[in-house]
Amino acid sequence: MTVAIAPGVGSFGAAEWDALTDGGNPFVSHAFLTALEDSGSVGGRSGWDPVPLAIRDAAGTLVAALPAYRKTHSQGEYVFDHAWADAWHRAGGDYYPKLQIAVPFTPATGPRVLTRDPALGLALLRGAEALVAAQGWSSAHATFIEPAQVPLFEAAGWLPRSDIQFHWTNRGYARFDDFLATLSSAKRKTLRKERAAAQEGVEIRRLTGAGIRPAHWDAFWQFYQDTGARKWGRPYLTREAFTLLGERMADRILLVLAFHDGTPVAGALNFIGAEALYGRYWGAVVDKPFLHFELCYYQAIDAAIELGLARVEAGAQGGHKLARGYEPVQTVSAHHIVHPGLRAAIADFLERERAGIEQEQLLLGERTPFRKG
Repeated sequence: MTVAIAPGVGSFGAAEWDALTDGGNPFVSHAFLTALEDSGSVGGRSGWDPVPLAIRDAAGTLVAALPAYRKTHSQGEYVFDHAWADAWHRAGGDYYPKLQIAVPFTPATGPRVLTRDPALGLALLRGAEALVAAQGWSSAHATFIEPAQVPLFEAAGWLPRSDIQFHWTNRGYARFDDFLATLSSAKRKTLRKERAAAQEGVEIRRLTGAGIRPAHWDAFWQFYQDTGARKWGRPYLTREAFTLLGERMADRILLVLAFHDGTPVAGALNFIGAEALYGRYWGAVVDKPFLHFELCYYQAIDAAIELGLARVEAGAQGGHKLARGYEPVQTVSAHHIVHPGLRAAIADFLERERAGIEQEQLLLGERTPFRKG
């Protein structure tokens, strides 16, 4: 059995790549990953060089793959290892390059080992370790691993790390008011006031499929650039990325736009999975109270209920989501550290961090807006 390195996901056929997944997660699809490659959002000078690992059987059929990248920095990952890099550099080591098994710029849970046969999962991870060793890289990292695959990484001896996100759970609601009915009276009134204030003077539209036109992407690009410049210094995705995503997977995209006098003034971009709605980007050219909450959180809840989805994953960070009915859940990453001394130091840190994360989740859970008892 040979684990081979490919120059990108685009070097595989869409059908053979997608046959490794159940189609439930939009971000590991051939359409999404190649849109990042073909648009120049990864590769080139981005610091994200595609190096997917793959296994083919004797007949040449693709039977397993890892979406992986050679990284020369730690940007766009949402699992922060800057302190590890600094410590290793101070000790005289080179932390970069490193191997990142992930979907670039996407803090959403999903499969990281794509395979027709789960028994091949460990072979893929051993292949990743071999690549790191052969190239003299410091480490390999897998981020936002779906819960079902966490034991695979643990069995391989990778160090698990937890963090907290805020997800909304659909408990069989038929409409938004059913969700509101589960909140305390004060919180219920607050959410209704926020929605009314946000919707005043604007028209909100939810667009998907052929309903998303090039002019809508032009408007959203302006919103995305503004948010990206304020949060990250520069936007991660190129303008071409949105065009390609619209061409290749529009039916799995939900674009929520707010219009004032017929002109888009704010928007939120979501991706539709088999079980979840994934909130990704937001931006606005107006400063309107509560419009962010309406487009990103309340409209996402409305859409998830209509689509019969089990949850909304609203992305990284954001304690303000808690008051809007989004609950704290743990996300998991896994880390292969080559140097024994660095590994021991990181393992010790993670053990102490894990206890803090568990305590934080408990404390945040006590602050949810739901009726007690």
